[in-house]
Amino acid sequence: MPRKISHSRVYSVIKAAECFPFGASINDILSIPMMRGTPKRTLQRDLDRLIHEGLLKVQGKGRATLYVIPFEEENESSTILRDEPTTYKVDPPWLTAEGRRIRYLVQRPLTERTPVGYKSDFLDAYQPNRTWYLPATTREELARIGYVGSEELPPGTYLTQVLQRLLIDLSWNSSRLEGNTYSLLETERLLQLGEAAEGHKSEETQMILNHKAALEMLSEDAAGIGFNSHTICNLHALLADNLIRDPSACGRVRSRPVGITGTVFHPLAVPQLVEEKFEQILWVASEIEDPYEQAFFVMVHLPYLQPFEDINKRVSRLAANIPLIRHNLCPLSFTGVEQKDYIGGLLGVYELNCIEYLRDVFVWACKSSANQYIGVKEALGAPDPFRLRYRNDISRFVGKIVREKMGRRKTEDWIAEEVERSLPKSDRRRFQELISIEMDGLHSGNIARHRLRLSEFEAWKNSWE
Repeated sequence: MPRKISHSRVYSVIKAAECFPFGASINDILSIPMMRGTPKRTLQRDLDRLIHEGLLKVQGKGRATLYVIPFEEENESSTILRDEPTTYKVDPPWLTAEGRRIRYLVQRPLTERTPVGYKSDFLDAYQPNRTWYLPATTREELARIGYVGSEELPPGTYLTQVLQRLLIDLSWNSSRLEGNTYSLLETERLLQLGEAAEGHKSEETQMILNHKAALEMLSEDAAGIGFNSHTICNLHALLADNLIRDPSACGRVRSRPVGITGTVFHPLAVPQLVEEKFEQILWVASEIEDPYEQAFFVMVHLPYLQPFEDINKRVSRLAANIPLIRHNLCPLSFTGVEQKDYIGGLLGVYELNCIEYLRDVFVWACKSSANQYIGVKEALGAPDPFRLRYRNDISRFVGKIVREKMGRRKTEDWIAEEVERSLPKSDRRRFQELISIEMDGLHSGNIARHRLRLSEFEAWKNSWE
């Protein structure tokens, strides 16, 4: 019998093989980034073990040998809906025993799951700073890996440093979890150049643009955002813009029943109770002191309540970033989170009021995002305190120069007059230098931080040249 291999190795090999739905050769598997550097002989032993355990199948012989992921066999005696996700036999290494149990329960056919409605006791039982969804050791670990050394700076400082990267990553990943088929590169071109990709539905383009607008709102008002109806309703309005049938429902708590496909859970239907529970969720969230517990709490309870007619999961993912933004922690971009795990975690909440599967997904997502954005932070270096103090004024000056199509000479004269009128004498020269640097470095890929449209930039740049 081939020797046993670690769970993490099993996961890596299986994930590499999944990239080739019609079968992968050894060289195909070795070409995947996570497998590069693995000796071919070691990989062959791993493959033999996975075949022995039934986690892989073999097709062909000799040089034509291909390794294929076996799908779960359907039980012909039960009804299995064709639109239910196909599951694989291997669990990711970050999934706990509790998470695996819930995963099994929510992957059963709909006919084998018990219909259930909204249970108020689930929310009522939570007491902020006394009830904990995240264990103390987990909260401490997330605080450590999410720390970037900016806790003494104003809220949102760290976000402004990584905003351009996060706009792309979070917009793409959150949209991908909704089934959006834009690629990461297509998302980047849309957000930086305004170029919609061909072959995609207009709804997909709108979804990504809405994520960008919502994240910019959180960035621009980092000190004022919080778990209150103003913030959450406006977040929904931006994410739902041009995507729901009734425009007046954008940013408004629903007044009609809603249903969710693919689950036996039936959301709360009475409008007065929906609004009451919505306010209760926001109050509880605002009372929670730990930012990661806050983030996970809203990821659990906003989708469970379904306070809006649609777009509830997207609202919860963006809202989960609010405490991270306010505490200058690494943002949550959902990098590496698979749709089947995220949806499975939510089904555990909907149908069982069990948070462990979704908690595993959340912790994995936080760790994955932290690894990504700490690298970005190290590359950026420490923020310039002067620039930080005047960041809003810089954007205001740049925006006016571009929108009024000022040339270099007119810009210099106008800035000199403005800084003399509004800035302390000791700061004027440095501020003028910063504006000059900003204008010379302005391009289509960084105009979003000044709330400029591509058309405004294109109309201005000839005047500058």
